[in-house]
Amino acid sequence: MEKKVRCLIVDDEPLAIEVLKAHISKLDSIEIAGTASDAVEAFDFLNKNRVDLMFLDINMPEMKGTELVKSLKHPPQVIFTTAYREYAIEGYELNVVDYLLKPISFLRFMQAVEKFFFVYNNSNGDDDAVSIHRRNNSEEFLYMREKNMIHKIPVSDVIYVESMGDNLTIYTDDRTVTCRCTISSVQKLLSEADFVRIHRSFIVAIKEITSFSPVSIFIGKKEFSIGSSYRSNVLEVLDYKGFLNK
Repeated sequence: MEKKVRCLIVDDEPLAIEVLKAHISKLDSIEIAGTASDAVEAFDFLNKNRVDLMFLDINMPEMKGTELVKSLKHPPQVIFTTAYREYAIEGYELNVVDYLLKPISFLRFMQAVEKFFFVYNNSNGDDDAVSIHRRNNSEEFLYMREKNMIHKIPVSDVIYVESMGDNLTIYTDDRTVTCRCTISSVQKLLSEADFVRIHRSFIVAIKEITSFSPVSIFIGKKEFSIGSSYRSNVLEVLDYKGFLNK
């Protein structure tokens, strides 16, 4: 059985705690480890219990949420919650997952939770800066970490992937996103039915290929060389010999 994420809700407003409880109750992947009405109570709880994620109000009496995070040697992942937009910059400087402005809608809550799970599931180094998630058993999204931003890219929008040294860039019609990871790690995430690696530096979407030969493929006017060690597989995937025999 998959281990559930344990979260702590910290807020001096009982209604705000109840809103988060209601949102969390709709998810099977997160369980509430506890609640706290102030930062001091939360500090004590964190020293006695395992917590993966903390929903933390910023403006509280005695100690602000930001001060609590600064006081912890090994804080859990944090999603700040507050009614005051002016605290946003201070919150992000602490490298938190997200910043939710009250009243918190379920949609905005889910967007923050998605960001958390990306960080939580990919916390083993640069090569885990990209992951894939599925919705409704059909739509797929790549999540890529670029500095402090997480980019959500529909897999169906990906045209090609390029590796350049320690960096990898994904190209779509309207944007490019770069992260520190290997092309092999991304290749494992992409379906072989939809993507083919043609070179040590390139993976292309099969549906985007407009023409090809034994040595290169084209996506529109852009030409990509087929690496010699990949040629046999690429031509098999594109059924080159079958096409010639038709």
